[in-house]
Amino acid sequence: MATQQNHSAAFITSKDTLDGAYPSLILGINARRMGMKTSIFYTFMGINVIRKGWIDHVHFNPPGFMGAIPGMSAVATWMMKEKMEKANIPALPDLQEMAAMEGVAFVACRMTVDMMKLKPGDFIEGVTIQTAEDFLKQAIDCKILLYT
Repeated sequence: MATQQNHSAAFITSKDTLDGAYPSLILGINARRMGMKTSIFYTFMGINVIRKGWIDHVHFNPPGFMGAIPGMSAVATWMMKEKMEKANIPALPDLQEMAAMEGVAFVACRMTVDMMKLKPGDFIEGVTIQTAEDFLKQAIDCKILLYT
């Protein structure tokens, strides 16, 4: 497989749910393994994924009316985690650690940080904070830019 040394990839995560957090981490790890410079931009509720202590609280909300049933999110989260474990998919904290070790950059949205009154110390190690403009300056040259 050819490496993509001169290419970069960026992913945007705006949800703090299993289906919001997994895709950007999986794609980010694979982009790095292809030799691409890679970052994940966390905005709105997605920013919780990179806050200290929050990764273990990521859940799954079933779509439609099922998600409105009290307690259904907890049941659906348990079921999804069981399916992932049986499929040998790493737990979200492990996947996040792998992404960091692979060199995926975690970026917190400045507007969201300010809106939620967060401080740099609220985040896991290695998170940088960027404005949307700074992120776009990087993203404009990306070979791949996806909203996950």
